Amino acid sequence: MGVFSFSMKMSAIELYNLFLQSTGVSTDTRTVCEGNLFFCLKGENFDGNKFAKDALEKGASFVVVDDKDYQLNEQCILVDNALKTLQELAHFHRQKLHIPIIGITGTNGKTTTKELLYAVLSKKYKVSATQGNLNNHIGVPLTLLAVNSADTQIAIVEMGANHIGEIAELCQISQPDYGIITNIGKAHLEGFISIDGVIQTKRALYHAVKEKNGTIFINADDELLMSLSENINRISYGENGDYKGKMVSKNVFLTFKLSDYSVEIQTQLAGNYNFANALAAAAVGLHFGISIENVKSALETYKPDNNRSQLIQKGNKTIIIDAYNANPSSMQAAIENLLKISSPHKVVLLGDMFELGNDSLVEHQKIVDTIRNSAIEQVYLLGENFSKTDADNSWKYTDVDALKNALKQLPDNSVLLIKGSRSMKMERFLDGIDV
Repeated sequence: MGVFSFSMKMSAIELYNLFLQSTGVSTDTRTVCEGNLFFCLKGENFDGNKFAKDALEKGASFVVVDDKDYQLNEQCILVDNALKTLQELAHFHRQKLHIPIIGITGTNGKTTTKELLYAVLSKKYKVSATQGNLNNHIGVPLTLLAVNSADTQIAIVEMGANHIGEIAELCQISQPDYGIITNIGKAHLEGFISIDGVIQTKRALYHAVKEKNGTIFINADDELLMSLSENINRISYGENGDYKGKMVSKNVFLTFKLSDYSVEIQTQLAGNYNFANALAAAAVGLHFGISIENVKSALETYKPDNNRSQLIQKGNKTIIIDAYNANPSSMQAAIENLLKISSPHKVVLLGDMFELGNDSLVEHQKIVDTIRNSAIEQVYLLGENFSKTDADNSWKYTDVDALKNALKQLPDNSVLLIKGSRSMKMERFLDGIDV
Protein backbone atom coordinates (compact mmCIF):
# COMPACT_ATOMS: atom_id res chain seq x y z
CA MET A 1 0.00 0.00 0.00
CA GLY A 2 2.93 2.29 0.61
CA VAL A 3 3.09 5.57 2.52
CA PHE A 4 -0.27 7.21 2.97
CA SER A 5 -0.85 10.47 1.12
CA PHE A 6 -4.24 11.92 0.30
CA SER A 7 -4.57 12.09 -3.48
CA MET A 8 -7.71 14.15 -3.56
CA LYS A 9 -8.92 17.55 -4.63
CA MET A 10 -9.17 18.71 -1.02
CA SER A 11 -6.80 18.43 1.94
CA ALA A 12 -6.82 15.60 4.45
CA ILE A 13 -7.94 18.02 7.15
CA GLU A 14 -10.87 19.24 5.05
CA LEU A 15 -12.11 15.73 4.36
CA TYR A 16 -11.59 14.73 7.97
CA ASN A 17 -13.64 17.69 9.14
CA LEU A 18 -16.45 16.62 6.81
CA PHE A 19 -16.23 13.15 8.35
CA LEU A 20 -16.42 14.57 11.88
CA GLN A 21 -19.51 16.57 10.92
CA SER A 22 -21.16 13.54 9.32
CA THR A 23 -23.34 10.88 10.95
CA GLY A 24 -20.93 8.17 9.85
CA VAL A 25 -19.52 6.50 6.77
CA SER A 26 -21.41 4.31 4.31
CA THR A 27 -20.53 2.35 1.18
CA ASP A 28 -23.96 0.82 0.51
CA THR A 29 -26.99 2.83 -0.60
CA ARG A 30 -29.26 0.16 0.90
CA THR A 31 -28.17 1.20 4.38
CA VAL A 32 -27.11 4.82 3.91
CA CYS A 33 -28.42 7.15 6.62
CA GLU A 34 -29.21 10.85 6.71
CA GLY A 35 -25.98 12.85 6.99
CA ASN A 36 -23.64 10.01 6.03
CA LEU A 37 -20.37 10.49 4.16
CA PHE A 38 -20.78 8.05 1.27
CA PHE A 39 -17.87 6.39 -0.58
CA CYS A 40 -18.48 5.13 -4.13
CA LEU A 41 -16.36 1.99 -4.28
CA LYS A 42 -15.68 -0.16 -7.31
CA GLY A 43 -15.66 -3.96 -7.52
CA GLU A 44 -15.20 -6.58 -10.18
CA ASN A 45 -18.88 -6.47 -11.09
CA PHE A 46 -20.04 -3.03 -10.00
CA ASP A 47 -19.15 0.65 -10.07
CA GLY A 48 -20.21 2.53 -6.95
CA ASN A 49 -19.95 5.84 -8.80
CA LYS A 50 -23.25 4.97 -10.46
CA PHE A 51 -24.93 5.20 -7.05
CA ALA A 52 -23.74 8.72 -6.20
CA LYS A 53 -27.07 10.32 -7.07
CA ASP A 54 -29.00 7.64 -5.19
CA ALA A 55 -26.88 8.18 -2.06
CA LEU A 56 -27.52 11.93 -2.15
CA GLU A 57 -31.24 11.41 -2.62
CA LYS A 58 -31.27 9.14 0.42
CA GLY A 59 -29.71 11.83 2.58
CA ALA A 60 -25.94 11.50 2.29
CA SER A 61 -24.28 14.81 3.13
CA PHE A 62 -21.41 14.21 0.72
CA VAL A 63 -20.33 11.46 -1.64
CA VAL A 64 -16.77 10.55 -2.59
CA VAL A 65 -16.42 9.62 -6.27
CA ASP A 66 -13.42 8.71 -8.41
CA ASP A 67 -15.01 9.25 -11.82
CA LYS A 68 -15.47 12.89 -12.88
CA ASP A 69 -18.55 11.95 -14.90
CA TYR A 70 -20.36 11.40 -11.59
CA GLN A 71 -19.27 14.61 -9.91
CA LEU A 72 -22.84 15.89 -10.01
CA ASN A 73 -22.57 18.93 -7.74
CA GLU A 74 -20.63 20.49 -4.87
CA GLN A 75 -21.66 17.58 -2.62
CA CYS A 76 -19.57 15.23 -4.75
CA ILE A 77 -15.89 15.07 -3.79
CA LEU A 78 -13.67 13.89 -6.64
CA VAL A 79 -10.65 11.78 -5.68
CA ASP A 80 -8.21 9.62 -7.61
CA ASN A 81 -9.29 6.40 -5.89
CA ALA A 82 -12.30 6.16 -3.57
CA LEU A 83 -11.13 2.96 -1.83
CA LYS A 84 -7.68 4.32 -1.14
CA THR A 85 -9.22 7.54 0.15
CA LEU A 86 -11.44 5.53 2.52
CA GLN A 87 -8.38 3.69 3.81
CA GLU A 88 -6.38 6.89 4.18
CA LEU A 89 -9.21 8.56 6.05
CA ALA A 90 -9.39 5.60 8.43
CA HIS A 91 -5.63 5.75 8.96
CA PHE A 92 -5.86 9.49 9.63
CA HIS A 93 -8.69 8.89 12.12
CA ARG A 94 -6.70 6.12 13.82
CA GLN A 95 -3.94 8.61 14.58
CA LYS A 96 -6.49 10.79 16.38
CA LEU A 97 -7.68 7.91 18.57
CA HIS A 98 -5.80 7.78 21.86
CA ILE A 99 -7.09 4.38 22.93
CA PRO A 100 -5.57 0.89 22.80
CA ILE A 101 -6.43 -1.12 19.72
CA ILE A 102 -6.28 -4.91 19.79
CA GLY A 103 -5.74 -6.55 16.40
CA ILE A 104 -6.88 -10.13 15.85
CA THR A 105 -6.11 -12.40 12.93
CA GLY A 106 -5.64 -16.12 12.33
CA THR A 107 -6.72 -18.99 10.11
CA ASN A 108 -9.46 -20.19 12.44
CA GLY A 109 -11.30 -18.73 15.41
CA LYS A 110 -10.61 -15.03 14.96
CA THR A 111 -14.28 -14.01 14.93
CA THR A 112 -15.13 -16.20 17.91
CA THR A 113 -12.12 -14.83 19.80
CA LYS A 114 -13.19 -11.28 18.95
CA GLU A 115 -16.69 -11.93 20.27
CA LEU A 116 -15.42 -13.56 23.47
CA LEU A 117 -12.94 -10.76 24.00
CA TYR A 118 -15.69 -8.18 23.53
CA ALA A 119 -17.87 -9.98 26.09
CA VAL A 120 -15.06 -10.08 28.67
CA LEU A 121 -13.72 -6.53 28.23
CA SER A 122 -17.23 -5.06 28.20
CA LYS A 123 -17.54 -6.04 31.85
CA LYS A 124 -15.38 -3.03 32.72
CA TYR A 125 -14.80 -0.90 29.60
CA LYS A 126 -16.66 0.75 26.77
CA VAL A 127 -15.59 -1.43 23.88
CA SER A 128 -15.91 -1.09 20.12
CA ALA A 129 -15.37 -4.15 17.92
CA THR A 130 -15.58 -5.26 14.31
CA GLN A 131 -19.20 -5.85 13.39
CA GLY A 132 -20.00 -9.18 11.78
CA ASN A 133 -17.25 -10.16 9.40
CA LEU A 134 -16.09 -6.68 8.29
CA ASN A 135 -12.45 -7.69 8.46
CA ASN A 136 -11.03 -6.97 4.99
CA HIS A 137 -9.61 -3.97 3.09
CA ILE A 138 -13.01 -2.28 3.23
CA GLY A 139 -14.27 -3.62 6.56
CA VAL A 140 -11.26 -2.59 8.63
CA PRO A 141 -11.47 1.08 7.56
CA LEU A 142 -15.22 1.08 8.26
CA THR A 143 -14.57 -0.48 11.68
CA LEU A 144 -12.05 2.22 12.59
CA LEU A 145 -14.22 5.06 11.32
CA ALA A 146 -17.05 3.81 13.52
CA VAL A 147 -14.88 4.23 16.64
CA ASN A 148 -15.47 7.38 18.66
CA SER A 149 -12.83 7.92 21.34
CA ALA A 150 -15.35 9.91 23.38
CA ASP A 151 -17.34 6.76 24.12
CA THR A 152 -14.82 4.00 23.42
CA GLN A 153 -12.02 2.95 25.77
CA ILE A 154 -10.76 -0.11 23.87
CA ALA A 155 -11.23 -1.11 20.22
CA ILE A 156 -10.98 -4.63 18.81
CA VAL A 157 -10.19 -4.90 15.11
CA GLU A 158 -10.50 -8.25 13.36
CA MET A 159 -8.32 -8.68 10.27
CA GLY A 160 -8.79 -11.34 7.61
CA ALA A 161 -6.73 -12.07 4.54
CA ASN A 162 -6.90 -14.17 1.40
CA HIS A 163 -3.72 -13.06 -0.34
CA ILE A 164 -0.08 -12.37 0.48
CA GLY A 165 0.65 -9.07 2.21
CA GLU A 166 -2.93 -8.20 3.15
CA ILE A 167 -2.46 -8.23 6.94
CA ALA A 168 0.49 -5.82 6.62
CA GLU A 169 -1.77 -3.44 4.69
CA LEU A 170 -4.53 -3.66 7.30
CA CYS A 171 -2.04 -3.12 10.11
CA GLN A 172 -0.73 -0.02 8.39
CA ILE A 173 -4.25 1.37 8.53
CA SER A 174 -5.16 0.24 12.06
CA GLN A 175 -1.77 0.43 13.85
CA PRO A 176 -2.63 -2.08 16.62
CA ASP A 177 -1.09 -1.72 20.08
CA TYR A 178 -1.88 -5.33 20.96
CA GLY A 179 -2.10 -8.38 18.74
CA ILE A 180 -3.46 -11.93 18.74
CA ILE A 181 -2.87 -14.53 16.05
CA THR A 182 -5.25 -17.35 16.95
CA ASN A 183 -3.40 -19.91 14.83
CA ILE A 184 -1.91 -20.40 11.37
CA GLY A 185 -3.19 -23.16 9.11
CA LYS A 186 -4.26 -24.04 5.60
CA ALA A 187 -6.82 -21.63 4.18
CA HIS A 188 -7.16 -19.49 1.03
CA LEU A 189 -4.22 -21.38 -0.49
CA GLU A 190 -5.36 -20.19 -3.90
CA GLY A 191 -4.32 -16.67 -2.93
CA PHE A 192 -1.45 -17.50 -0.58
CA ILE A 193 0.10 -20.10 -2.94
CA SER A 194 1.48 -22.12 0.00
CA ILE A 195 1.43 -22.40 3.78
CA ASP A 196 4.59 -20.26 3.81
CA GLY A 197 2.56 -17.48 2.21
CA VAL A 198 -0.01 -17.79 5.02
CA ILE A 199 2.71 -17.65 7.67
CA GLN A 200 4.43 -14.59 6.24
CA THR A 201 1.14 -12.76 5.83
CA LYS A 202 -0.21 -13.48 9.32
CA ARG A 203 3.04 -12.72 11.13
CA ALA A 204 2.81 -9.14 9.86
CA LEU A 205 0.54 -8.47 12.85
CA TYR A 206 3.43 -9.32 15.18
CA HIS A 207 5.74 -7.00 13.25
CA ALA A 208 3.23 -4.15 13.41
CA VAL A 209 2.79 -4.51 17.18
CA LYS A 210 6.55 -4.67 17.67
CA GLU A 211 6.99 -1.43 15.71
CA LYS A 212 4.70 0.28 18.22
CA ASN A 213 6.53 -1.35 21.13
CA GLY A 214 3.23 -3.02 21.91
CA THR A 215 2.36 -6.42 23.33
CA ILE A 216 1.07 -9.62 21.81
CA PHE A 217 -1.02 -12.30 23.48
CA ILE A 218 0.12 -15.72 22.36
CA ASN A 219 -0.81 -19.37 22.72
CA ALA A 220 2.20 -20.84 24.54
CA ASP A 221 1.24 -24.31 23.32
CA ASP A 222 1.60 -23.31 19.66
CA GLU A 223 5.22 -23.90 18.68
CA LEU A 224 4.93 -22.04 15.38
CA LEU A 225 3.52 -18.89 16.94
CA MET A 226 6.10 -18.98 19.73
CA SER A 227 8.92 -19.21 17.18
CA LEU A 228 7.49 -16.34 15.13
CA SER A 229 7.20 -14.03 18.13
CA GLU A 230 10.69 -14.10 19.60
CA ASN A 231 12.02 -10.71 20.73
CA ILE A 232 8.50 -9.23 20.95
CA ASN A 233 6.78 -8.21 24.18
CA ARG A 234 4.40 -11.09 24.78
CA ILE A 235 1.95 -12.45 27.31
CA SER A 236 1.21 -16.13 26.95
CA TYR A 237 -1.75 -18.36 27.69
CA GLY A 238 -2.13 -22.12 27.51
CA GLU A 239 -1.28 -25.17 29.58
CA ASN A 240 2.23 -23.75 29.97
CA GLY A 241 1.50 -20.04 29.63
CA ASP A 242 1.57 -17.02 31.90
CA TYR A 243 -2.19 -17.55 32.20
CA LYS A 244 -2.56 -21.29 32.63
CA GLY A 245 -5.60 -23.24 31.58
CA LYS A 246 -6.55 -26.87 31.16
CA MET A 247 -9.50 -28.47 29.41
CA VAL A 248 -11.98 -30.51 31.42
CA SER A 249 -13.86 -33.22 29.51
CA LYS A 250 -17.45 -33.23 30.70
CA ASN A 251 -19.81 -32.89 27.76
CA VAL A 252 -20.07 -31.51 24.25
CA PHE A 253 -19.56 -27.95 25.55
CA LEU A 254 -16.06 -26.64 26.15
CA THR A 255 -15.20 -26.63 29.86
CA PHE A 256 -11.82 -25.57 31.18
CA LYS A 257 -10.02 -24.54 34.34
CA LEU A 258 -7.98 -21.43 34.97
CA SER A 259 -5.31 -23.13 37.02
CA ASP A 260 -3.92 -20.17 38.98
CA TYR A 261 -7.42 -19.07 40.00
CA SER A 262 -8.92 -22.50 40.79
CA VAL A 263 -11.91 -21.51 38.65
CA GLU A 264 -13.80 -23.82 36.29
CA ILE A 265 -15.56 -22.24 33.31
CA GLN A 266 -18.24 -24.07 31.34
CA THR A 267 -18.89 -22.27 28.07
CA GLN A 268 -21.72 -22.61 25.59
CA LEU A 269 -19.20 -23.23 22.80
CA ALA A 270 -19.43 -26.61 21.09
CA GLY A 271 -15.95 -27.94 20.45
CA ASN A 272 -12.74 -28.22 22.43
CA TYR A 273 -10.98 -26.49 19.53
CA ASN A 274 -12.37 -23.29 21.05
CA PHE A 275 -10.19 -23.77 24.14
CA ALA A 276 -7.42 -21.47 22.89
CA ASN A 277 -10.00 -18.85 21.82
CA ALA A 278 -11.67 -18.77 25.23
CA LEU A 279 -8.37 -18.81 27.10
CA ALA A 280 -7.09 -15.92 24.98
CA ALA A 281 -10.13 -13.86 25.96
CA ALA A 282 -9.60 -14.75 29.62
CA ALA A 283 -5.91 -13.79 29.48
CA VAL A 284 -6.59 -10.45 27.82
CA GLY A 285 -9.38 -9.68 30.26
CA LEU A 286 -7.29 -10.50 33.32
CA HIS A 287 -4.41 -8.43 31.93
CA PHE A 288 -6.73 -5.44 31.55
CA GLY A 289 -7.98 -5.77 35.10
CA ILE A 290 -11.24 -7.66 34.64
CA SER A 291 -12.01 -9.62 37.81
CA ILE A 292 -11.92 -13.41 37.60
CA GLU A 293 -15.61 -13.47 38.53
CA ASN A 294 -16.47 -11.25 35.58
CA VAL A 295 -14.24 -13.25 33.22
CA LYS A 296 -16.07 -16.41 34.24
CA SER A 297 -19.48 -14.75 33.90
CA ALA A 298 -18.71 -13.32 30.45
CA LEU A 299 -17.39 -16.60 29.05
CA GLU A 300 -20.19 -18.70 30.50
CA THR A 301 -23.01 -16.47 29.31
CA TYR A 302 -21.68 -15.89 25.81
CA LYS A 303 -23.84 -17.81 23.37
CA PRO A 304 -22.53 -18.34 19.83
CA ASP A 305 -24.74 -17.68 16.84
CA ASN A 306 -24.48 -17.38 13.07
CA ASN A 307 -23.57 -21.08 12.70
CA ARG A 308 -20.33 -20.77 14.65
CA SER A 309 -19.72 -23.57 17.18
CA GLN A 310 -23.44 -23.81 17.88
CA LEU A 311 -25.09 -26.78 19.53
CA ILE A 312 -28.69 -27.55 18.59
CA GLN A 313 -30.82 -30.25 20.17
CA LYS A 314 -33.49 -31.92 18.03
CA GLY A 315 -35.27 -34.51 20.11
CA ASN A 316 -32.63 -37.06 21.08
CA LYS A 317 -30.27 -35.92 18.32
CA THR A 318 -27.42 -33.51 19.05
CA ILE A 319 -26.23 -31.27 16.22
CA ILE A 320 -22.97 -29.35 16.20
CA ILE A 321 -23.11 -26.76 13.43
CA ASP A 322 -19.87 -24.94 12.71
CA ALA A 323 -20.59 -23.94 9.16
CA TYR A 324 -19.85 -20.26 8.94
CA ASN A 325 -16.75 -21.23 7.04
CA ALA A 326 -14.36 -24.13 6.53
CA ASN A 327 -10.77 -24.87 5.61
CA PRO A 328 -8.61 -27.99 6.02
CA SER A 329 -7.35 -26.96 9.46
CA SER A 330 -10.74 -26.13 10.95
CA MET A 331 -12.46 -29.15 9.42
CA GLN A 332 -9.80 -31.52 10.75
CA ALA A 333 -10.15 -29.97 14.22
CA ALA A 334 -13.94 -30.29 14.14
CA ILE A 335 -13.76 -33.97 13.18
CA GLU A 336 -11.20 -34.69 15.89
CA ASN A 337 -13.46 -32.99 18.42
CA LEU A 338 -16.43 -35.12 17.32
CA LEU A 339 -14.39 -38.28 17.81
CA LYS A 340 -13.72 -37.33 21.44
CA ILE A 341 -17.42 -37.00 22.26
CA SER A 342 -19.04 -39.94 23.97
CA SER A 343 -21.89 -41.06 21.73
CA PRO A 344 -23.12 -44.39 20.30
CA HIS A 345 -23.65 -42.85 16.86
CA LYS A 346 -21.35 -40.24 15.31
CA VAL A 347 -22.32 -38.67 11.99
CA VAL A 348 -20.73 -36.01 9.76
CA LEU A 349 -22.32 -33.82 7.10
CA LEU A 350 -19.53 -31.99 5.32
CA GLY A 351 -19.63 -29.52 2.45
CA ASP A 352 -16.90 -28.51 0.04
CA MET A 353 -14.01 -26.25 1.05
CA PHE A 354 -13.06 -23.48 -1.37
CA GLU A 355 -10.10 -21.26 -2.36
CA LEU A 356 -7.61 -24.12 -2.03
CA GLY A 357 -6.21 -23.83 -5.54
CA ASN A 358 -4.13 -26.76 -6.75
CA ASP A 359 -4.30 -28.34 -3.29
CA SER A 360 -8.07 -28.74 -3.35
CA LEU A 361 -8.29 -32.45 -4.22
CA VAL A 362 -5.42 -33.37 -1.88
CA GLU A 363 -6.97 -31.54 1.06
CA HIS A 364 -10.45 -32.97 0.48
CA GLN A 365 -8.92 -36.45 0.20
CA LYS A 366 -7.16 -35.98 3.55
CA ILE A 367 -10.51 -35.30 5.18
CA VAL A 368 -11.96 -38.43 3.57
CA ASP A 369 -9.01 -40.50 4.80
CA THR A 370 -9.43 -39.20 8.34
CA ILE A 371 -13.10 -40.20 8.34
CA ARG A 372 -12.48 -43.60 6.75
CA ASN A 373 -10.15 -44.61 9.59
CA SER A 374 -12.40 -43.34 12.37
CA ALA A 375 -15.38 -44.42 14.45
CA ILE A 376 -17.76 -42.19 12.49
CA GLU A 377 -20.81 -44.28 11.65
CA GLN A 378 -22.49 -42.29 8.87
CA VAL A 379 -20.90 -39.91 6.38
CA TYR A 380 -22.55 -37.40 4.05
CA LEU A 381 -20.34 -35.37 1.71
CA LEU A 382 -21.79 -32.57 -0.40
CA GLY A 383 -20.23 -30.84 -3.39
CA GLU A 384 -18.15 -31.19 -6.52
CA ASN A 385 -14.83 -31.19 -4.65
CA PHE A 386 -15.74 -34.08 -2.37
CA SER A 387 -17.25 -35.93 -5.34
CA LYS A 388 -13.76 -36.13 -6.91
CA THR A 389 -12.26 -37.97 -3.94
CA ASP A 390 -12.06 -41.75 -3.66
CA ALA A 391 -14.61 -41.76 -0.84
CA ASP A 392 -17.27 -44.44 -0.77
CA ASN A 393 -19.80 -43.49 -3.45
CA SER A 394 -22.62 -43.88 -0.93
CA TRP A 395 -21.13 -40.94 0.99
CA LYS A 396 -21.19 -38.51 -1.94
CA TYR A 397 -24.01 -36.13 -2.84
CA THR A 398 -24.32 -33.33 -5.34
CA ASP A 399 -28.13 -33.13 -5.15
CA VAL A 400 -29.38 -31.17 -2.14
CA ASP A 401 -32.85 -32.72 -2.08
CA ALA A 402 -31.44 -36.24 -2.18
CA LEU A 403 -29.20 -35.41 0.75
CA LYS A 404 -32.09 -33.96 2.74
CA ASN A 405 -34.01 -37.19 2.26
CA ALA A 406 -31.01 -39.25 3.35
CA LEU A 407 -30.70 -37.27 6.57
CA LYS A 408 -34.13 -38.48 7.64
CA GLN A 409 -32.45 -41.80 8.45
CA LEU A 410 -30.27 -40.45 11.26
CA PRO A 411 -30.19 -42.87 14.19
CA ASP A 412 -31.56 -41.95 17.59
CA ASN A 413 -29.10 -40.53 20.14
CA SER A 414 -26.69 -39.54 17.39
CA VAL A 415 -24.28 -36.60 17.37
CA LEU A 416 -24.10 -34.88 13.98
CA LEU A 417 -21.34 -32.48 12.92
CA ILE A 418 -22.29 -30.07 10.12
CA LYS A 419 -19.46 -28.12 8.52
CA GLY A 420 -18.63 -26.58 5.16
CA SER A 421 -17.61 -23.36 3.45
CA ARG A 422 -20.03 -20.45 3.71
CA SER A 423 -21.21 -20.65 0.11
CA MET A 424 -22.31 -24.27 0.67
CA LYS A 425 -25.08 -22.98 2.99
CA MET A 426 -24.92 -26.05 5.19
CA GLU A 427 -27.45 -24.61 7.62
CA ARG A 428 -30.22 -25.35 5.10
CA PHE A 429 -30.15 -28.99 6.18
CA LEU A 430 -31.18 -28.26 9.77
CA ASP A 431 -34.90 -28.11 9.05
CA GLY A 432 -34.85 -31.50 7.35
CA ILE A 433 -33.58 -33.38 10.38
CA ASP A 434 -36.44 -35.17 12.12
CA VAL A 435 -36.94 -34.73 15.85
